[in-house]
Order: sequence, then structure tokens, then C-alpha cells
Amino acid sequence: MLYNSNGRIIWQSFDHPTDTLLPTQRLLTENQLISTASNSDHSSGIFTLRMQNDGNLIQYAISTTPVTPSNAYYASNTFGSEENVSLVFDSDAYLYLMNSTRVNMRNITDKGMIAGQLNSTLLMTSGPQGLCGLNGFCIQNDQEPACVCLPGFESVDKGNWTAGCERNFIADSCGKNNDSLKYTMEELPNTIWEDDSYFVLSTSDKEGCINACSDDCNCEAAFYKDGNYRKQRFPLRYGRRLLSDSSIALIKLYTSTPTVDENVPRKRNSKIQKDILIISVSLVSFASFMLVISVVVLCKSNSWVYKRINTRRSDDFELLGEEVALRSFTNEELERITNGFREEIGKGSFGTVYKGMILSSQRLVAVKRLEKVLEEGEREFQTETKAIGRTHHKNLVRLLGYCHGGTNRLLVYEYMCNGSLADMLFTPENKPCWEERLGIACGIARGILYLHEECETQIIHCDIKPQNILMDEYRCAKISDFGLAKLLKPDQTRTFTGIRGTRGRNVIWDLPEEESILEEWAYTCFECGELVSLVGSEEIDKRQLERMVKVAFWCIQEEPSMRPSMKKVLLMLEGIVDIPIPPSPEFFS
Repeated sequence: MLYNSNGRIIWQSFDHPTDTLLPTQRLLTENQLISTASNSDHSSGIFTLRMQNDGNLIQYAISTTPVTPSNAYYASNTFGSEENVSLVFDSDAYLYLMNSTRVNMRNITDKGMIAGQLNSTLLMTSGPQGLCGLNGFCIQNDQEPACVCLPGFESVDKGNWTAGCERNFIADSCGKNNDSLKYTMEELPNTIWEDDSYFVLSTSDKEGCINACSDDCNCEAAFYKDGNYRKQRFPLRYGRRLLSDSSIALIKLYTSTPTVDENVPRKRNSKIQKDILIISVSLVSFASFMLVISVVVLCKSNSWVYKRINTRRSDDFELLGEEVALRSFTNEELERITNGFREEIGKGSFGTVYKGMILSSQRLVAVKRLEKVLEEGEREFQTETKAIGRTHHKNLVRLLGYCHGGTNRLLVYEYMCNGSLADMLFTPENKPCWEERLGIACGIARGILYLHEECETQIIHCDIKPQNILMDEYRCAKISDFGLAKLLKPDQTRTFTGIRGTRGRNVIWDLPEEESILEEWAYTCFECGELVSLVGSEEIDKRQLERMVKVAFWCIQEEPSMRPSMKKVLLMLEGIVDIPIPPSPEFFS
């Protein structure tokens, strides 16, 4: 059932029966029931019971006949009586025709016949047209209907009456004068068929009808009744035996195989073979020609690619070219992409970053020009290109290409339109909300976990800070700048790295003295249960805040063995594992 917003039924399947009527169910105007194929096969059968809009209830055999009044084999004959008439299966097991005011107009179950007997009774007492298909006719066997084929015909499908019958011989063409052709006329008494005759004439007896059809090559069946005869061609339709009718059907049967002019097929076969030979030779020639062209084009293409690679790859860069599937740019190409390195968007310890656009794809990129090429810049280029080129993760900035020509060392990255995390955190109008900050923290953790454990060559970044976390157009955090990356060999299980830069305290100068050292103030708030002081008036989930703070204290432990792995950090951030109480940061005192 379908209901509207007021709870009223606007459609229900009970108003649309398919092959069965249930007690109190109605067959409405312009609706129909379609019979099943059999008692065990519930696919659509060949009969339909239709409630017409003129008030007439009609039954048709729909498989081989058009739905027209002349082809109906049952009708209630209530047409024109009233509009909006429906068929109702009442609770007393009778079928009624009911008008729009729900008044019974007629009981069609015929004085006590229950509704379940309706279909079989109609089938026995009526002649459904098309039931036996083409060239077949209906007979009665012990009050049960059966289909029989015309003489000289066989059933197309023995399990399907409506498929009809087909010839079991090859008929000769009327255009040939074949004197060896012999045939007889076989009688089918008391059978009636659809009148589709092409010739009608009166004759005194049946023999005259037989002779007239025998002399006519086009005549394949003749019908004789009361001194009149009709000539027809196959197929014959709507046949049935009616013992009360004196009609006689005369079917022409061939008794000898027609002779065939052997020269015609031979000439035809010769022409077909010649055509096939011409087509085959043409196809083989075309295929050979295309193969030669393909080989030439492939050889020239490989030669051009080989020359291009050799001109751009120096001897010390061969191994890198095999390992990294990146695009190689020339310095001139990058000058065009960046419009002469005009728009500077960032500057780091190893070089400057410029904004550019690849014109062919209209894609924005960030081009990093490396400095100190002869010393640290060369080493950074090799490290970043090898490491980033083999990594692919949603929380890592993707390296698109490089320039390694002469003294020029440039890297081409995907462009991050929202800048760095530092830009967002320290810009009040762009500052992310609490839920976004949680997502950023988890995204960074996933990226570091990938670098530590999941990529082909494990990498320690060593320089994670807000300036090295870039934000894409969807404010998704991506780790950048592998300038200080240290590659781990697969057999390295424990690697300790020295502290980079000057170790000191995170001092916030514009706060009171007791709050100026962030780590000590945060731990004091944690011990006193006043973590909300860290976020001011912002509405947040206190349990999430406590989880974040506890993870942070575990990650800044001085002793490396006490720091959790990145996999465990991610599980703690997501709330999957419990977080023990972190120790006091005594090393800050």
C-alpha cells in the first residue's frame, strides 16, 4: 500500500489483480486478469478476462489473435448498460457485475456455479479462437479440448498448442511447370475456419470443388458447403471441429517429391563461392597492409621515445628513472607553467615554492625550486623524488614530476588551494571547528602511519609541523616536504633519530606566567580536571578533549620506548583502544 501525508491510501495492489481474484476483490474498469500458463507455471498464459469501459466482461485468447470483439469467445453481453462496471468476487463464492453504486447488476456464475468453475466451463462450451495456432484445429476428446494439425503438417512445439503447425514437406513454386508433381485432396469433415478466401464460386457437387482446386496451383485448401466452394492459401486460422456444421475442408497434399532444376542451384553456388573468395582476398590484403603500417609506426615511436629519454637522463639519474613513474619537465616548460616563476607562495629551508598551471590540462601545480644544489639541495632532490614518487595516500601531497637538467633541480607537486595548517590555525576567520580539528589530527596520523609501516620503503619525516601540513580544497590534511626524510631499510625494526633544531619549551609570551609554558599548563589542567580551560568558551565534547590531550602527552615523552607507535596513536585518537594515564612531563621542569 502507498499512503499520502494524511495517512490515506493512494494505491494498493488489492485493486490491481493479476491472475486471481480473492474474496471481496474487484476487477475494475479497464483492468484485466491474465491466466497462468499452467497450474504449476505461473508465467502469463494465453487467456485474458477484461472488464471493458462499456460495461461488457469479455474473454479473449490473446496469444495469436488481435483483441477485437469478433475474436472474443465469452461475453457477458452487458455492454452499454452502465459505466464504471466492475467484476466482484463476493464472499458467498459468486461472481457479480456491480455498478458504480455497488448494486449487483448480474450474477454471472449461472445459478449456483461457483467461481472456480468459470474458466473450465467457458473452455468446454466455447470456441476460443487461436487456441490451436496456425494450421491447427480444436477437437473434443472426452469433453476435454485438444489440438490437431492439418494433414501434411506437424506441431511446431508439442508442449505448446498455440505455437501451431508447420509443413512436413517442401512445397513447389507455382512459377515452375513441373509435370512430375503429384498430389491428392484430403477431406476434413465438420470443420470450420476463418474465411480468408481469394475465390468463391458455386458448384453442384464436392467433386467439382476438388477438380477446381487441383487445377489451381495457388489453391492449397478448399472449403465446400451447400453447393458453394472457396479457395484459400495457407496458413489457415481459427479451426475447430463442429459436428453440427456440414462444412468440408479439402487439404491439398503432395504425394511425390518435386523435381529440381539442378543448374540453377549450381550457378547460384558458383556465384556465392566467387563472392566469398573475393571478400576473403580483400580482407587478407587489408589486414596485411594495416599490419605493415602498425609495425612501421611502432618502430618509429619506440625510436623517438628512446632518443627523448637519452637526451634528458644523465648517467647518475638512470636508477631514479626506473624507480619513479613521474613526468620529466624541462626548465623551459616550468618557466612557461609558472609564468617566469612570478607568483611565490612559500619558502622553506631548501628552496622557494611557486604557483603554476599546466596549460594542456588547466591543472594548478606548486613548483618547488631547490637551492644549494651542490650540497644539501642535490641530496634533498634525490630523497624527495625517490620517496614521494613511490608513495600514494590521500593524506600525502602527491609529487607529479621533476626537472633534472644541468644545475636545475625542481619538483612539481599538486597544488593545495587552502595553504598550510598554520595559515588556518592562526587566521581567526578561517580557523577550523573542533570536529574539523579532530579530522585533521586523524588524517595526519594516517599519513604518518602509511610512511612508517605501509609504503614500500619506510620513511621517518622528522619535520612534522603545521607549516608542513597542507590543506586541499576539501580541507583534507596532507603531509608535505620530505626534505628531512630518512629512509628505513626493510630489515630495520628500531631506528632512533636525533632531535632536530634546538630543544626548548613551547612558550606563549602573551599569556600569564603560569600558562606561558604550554606543556606544563596543559598537564596541570589535566590533573585538576579543568581541561576546558584549554579551549576557552568553545563548545566541545569533553571526553574527546581528554582523549586528545592524553594522546599528546604520550607522544612527547622524552624516552622513545614510551612513545606509542603511529598505529596505536591512530587507534587511540579514534577511541578504539583505551588510553592509560600519561606520566608527568618532568623533563619540562
